[in-house]
Amino acid sequence: QVQLVESGGGLVQPGGSLRLSCAASGSIFSINDMGWHRQAPGKQRELVAVITSGGSTNYADSVKGRFTISRDNAKNTVYLQMNSLKPEDTAVYYCNAVVRRRIVPNLYDESRYWGQGTQVTVSS
Repeated sequence: QVQLVESGGGLVQPGGSLRLSCAASGSIFSINDMGWHRQAPGKQRELVAVITSGGSTNYADSVKGRFTISRDNAKNTVYLQMNSLKPEDTAVYYCNAVVRRRIVPNLYDESRYWGQGTQVTVSS
């Protein structure tokens, strides 16, 4: 199977920065898109940022200019650099990845996997 493990969450003051990391491991043939979603209390989970295997990125309007997503394909790891954090960024952040696994020669499975979530709290 495939596991995604996040790290880097915590408590930060408004205007501060945090860097989240998410490493994928397990039975991986290749990884397509990798991304971050977040869910605040009482709200639906929303897309924060996504990056393709080729490095193209897309961001939610609310984080453009403040957050940067990147990835290290050799390490199967995706990062989220968060700057100028605001209280409204407080949420549980989930990484996800579209992973292709080789089941048998010439037969592949592609599924989206999720991490367990990491809490980000922006408060003074």
